[in-house]
Amino acid sequence: MPNVPITVAHGDGIGPEIMAATLRILEAAQARIDVETIEIGEKVYRDGITAGIRAEAWGSLRRTKVFLKSPITTPQGGGYKSLNVTVRKTLGLYANVRPCVSYHPIVRTKHPEMDVVIVRENEEDLYAGIEHRQTDDCCQTLKLVTRPGTEKIVRYAFEYARKNKRQKVTCFSKDNIMKLTDGLFHKIFDEIAAEYDDIKNEHWIIDIGSAKLANKPEQFDIIVTSNLYGDIISDIAAEITGSVGLGGSANIGESCAMFEAIHGSAPDIAGKGIANPSGLLLGAVMMLVHIGQSDVAETIHNAWLTTLEEGVHTGDIAGDETRERVGTDGFADAVIARLGRRPTRLKAVDYDRSTSCFALPPATRRPRAAKRTVGCDIFLHDGDRTPDELGVILESLPVAGAKIQMITNRGVKVWPGGMPETFKVDHWRCRFLFDDSISNAHQAIIDLLAAIRAAGLDFIKTENLCTFDGEPGYSLGQGQ
Repeated sequence: MPNVPITVAHGDGIGPEIMAATLRILEAAQARIDVETIEIGEKVYRDGITAGIRAEAWGSLRRTKVFLKSPITTPQGGGYKSLNVTVRKTLGLYANVRPCVSYHPIVRTKHPEMDVVIVRENEEDLYAGIEHRQTDDCCQTLKLVTRPGTEKIVRYAFEYARKNKRQKVTCFSKDNIMKLTDGLFHKIFDEIAAEYDDIKNEHWIIDIGSAKLANKPEQFDIIVTSNLYGDIISDIAAEITGSVGLGGSANIGESCAMFEAIHGSAPDIAGKGIANPSGLLLGAVMMLVHIGQSDVAETIHNAWLTTLEEGVHTGDIAGDETRERVGTDGFADAVIARLGRRPTRLKAVDYDRSTSCFALPPATRRPRAAKRTVGCDIFLHDGDRTPDELGVILESLPVAGAKIQMITNRGVKVWPGGMPETFKVDHWRCRFLFDDSISNAHQAIIDLLAAIRAAGLDFIKTENLCTFDGEPGYSLGQGQ
C-alpha cells in the first residue's frame, strides 16, 4: 500500500523532544507515512500572527488531512487565540476522543480497573469564543449549543461504542440549570440513544457525574458531553489513571483529523531530555488506526505496554515497579527494542480494521418551526440608578403595545418586587413583552431602543424573545 502523507508540527517546550522520539518509534515500526513538517505556535505568534499558524501551513493540513501535533505555548496576554481551538473549528474536527486507561499495578493509581473514553464536543458551547465586555462591571461569553453539532457528537459516541465493542454511553450535562442549551444536548442524546438498543445509555448531571467519575470510574465506559465539561473531565480522568502524561487524544472531523497528547508544552522541563513521550505516542497510535494501519498501531501499542510492565519508566511515572529510569530518548529506545512483543501482565491490545475511521450520516435538518417574536430583552449599562428608578423610566416609554415585565441583575429578578439583599452590578436585563396590537415586532424593538436612548439610558445588547411552534424559546428570570 502507498504511504499516507501526514502533517507534523514539533511544537513548543517539550514538543520537539517528544515528537522526535515518537517519529523514531513510528519509523522503526515501519509506519507507512510520509511526513510534511509545518511550524506553528509560539514563534509564529511572536512574528505577529495572532492565530499562531501561517497561511501555507493550512495548505498542508488541507492536503494531507491528517495532523500529528506536539503541544504548543500560547503567549500570555490579550490578542492571542488558542491554536488548538482554531484548528479544531476551522477543519471541522467535531469529536475529541480521549481514552483514559489505568495501568495497574505498573503505574500507581487508586483506580486499577479504569477504562473510560471521553468523547467531547469540539466546536461550540462556550468555546465558540464569542465574548464582549459590556459594562464597567460585566463581561459576557456566549454558550452556543446547536442541534446539528450535538447530533454529530452524540451519534459519534454511539458509533464509536459499537465499533469498539463498548457496552454503555453516558451523557453529562447541566440541564437542571441551563434548560435550553444543556437541555437540548440531553434531549438529542435521548433521541439518538433510542436508535442503539444494543448499547446501554444513561444521563448524569455534570457535577455528581464528575464526582462519580473521580470516585468510581469503573462505573463508566464512554462519556459524551459538551466542550467545556469534556475538557475538564478528560484531564481529571487522565490524571486519576496515574498520570496525565500518558493521555493521547484524537480530534476527528468529516474529512480531517488531528492527533496529540492531552498535556501542555511544559516549558519548565523543556530541553532537559526527561519528558515522557507516551501521550504523543498514544496519539500517534490513534492516528495509525484512523488511517487504516491498525497492524502498526497494534505493534507499537503492545511494545509500549511491554516497556511499562518491564519497569522502564520516565521520571513522572517512576515508582515501586520501576527497574530502569530513563529520559525521553531512552524511553523511545526501550519501546523500539520491544517492537513485536506483547505484554503479559498488562492487557494486550488487538486492533482490527473495523476500529478505523467511520462515516456518520449527515445531521438532520428538521422543518422550520413556526417562529413568532413576542418581546425582547434589552440590556442596559447603568451604575447610578436603582431597579425602582429604572422601572419608572421603562414603564413610561412611549411605545404602545410593549410593556416592561421585569428587570434582572445577573439573572435574578430585582424589579418589580426585588429584595434589598440581592447584590447588584451595573448590568441590567429589561424584559419587554408585546401584546397583539404590535404587528411588526422588529419595528417595535427599534422603537424601544430609540425611546430608551431618548430617555438617557445606555443600551448595550438586545435578545429577541421568540416562540417556536408555540413553545417559548427563552428562559424565565430567577425568581420570576
